[in-house]
Amino acid sequence: MRTWQLHEAKAHFSELVRQAEGGEAQVVTKHGVASVVVLDVATYERLTTSGRSLLQALLAAPRFEAAELPLERDRAAGRPIDLT
Repeated sequence: MRTWQLHEAKAHFSELVRQAEGGEAQVVTKHGVASVVVLDVATYERLTTSGRSLLQALLAAPRFEAAELPLERDRAAGRPIDLT
């Protein structure tokens, strides 16, 4: 991953884009602090595509009858705590 200062990235933008298209992420800094990352479209889409929604995942989950799941809990009062 190459790092560019902002003024350098502006002056050599075509080179920055070429390297990003080649699959190498490019970091641009402002005042020495990383500000943005330039990625090729394929990498960006791979990172931002979630696949399926939460609703789709829940609907695809196996269904259980209540009798199949152990829904009992321990009714013990817990451990004693000294609050003094």
